[in-house]
Amino acid sequence: MADFLLLAALFVLATAAAGLLRLLRGPGRADRMMSAQLLGTAGIAALLLWGTALRMSAAIDVALTLALLAAFASAAFVKALADENGRGPSDKR
Repeated sequence: MADFLLLAALFVLATAAAGLLRLLRGPGRADRMMSAQLLGTAGIAALLLWGTALRMSAAIDVALTLALLAAFASAAFVKALADENGRGPSDKR
């Protein structure tokens, strides 16, 4: 079972490599942020699979902490983008 989980972690990381191309070539900042979120999610998934396969609770704790920080990063990006456009998150056009 551990071998399967390690292979799944490698597969997740391999498929996330395509997101790296979008991160480097993205036409806009929103595209780049979404691809960075994809890479972060893939990294979290790989850490969870790796930690489960090797029974390392520290890796699982790190992955869950990164997942929490990713949510704050997304919120900060949206707030910064809204402030740059001169309107708050509750303003509608």
